[in-house]
Amino acid sequence: MSNNVSSNNTGKIHFMLKSTPPRTTFHQDMTEEERNIMLQHIVYWTDKQNQGIALVFGPVLNPKAPHGLAIIEVESEAQVPKLIAEDPAVIAGIMTMESYPMMATLPK
Repeated sequence: MSNNVSSNNTGKIHFMLKSTPPRTTFHQDMTEEERNIMLQHIVYWTDKQNQGIALVFGPVLNPKAPHGLAIIEVESEAQVPKLIAEDPAVIAGIMTMESYPMMATLPK
């Protein structure tokens, strides 16, 4: 599916992940259970960031369509579905996630 080697020739490939919450007001009216799951979600992606997989991640506060965004760097496309499937918010069913290959330009 992808031949998106970055311009810095690391041999790694990049994907944009978009997570969609269950409702547009989610960031304002999460239940305590949802908040706990989202804290686990943040811990999960912070760990991926510490491993050099998640280059950047966080909420996009678009009032009409709030969502989460992550740019990830992986060795192979096969890693992406596993990263998504192991996200606590996806496991709990409170987020859906899409992934798209990205031709990233990174700082030298």
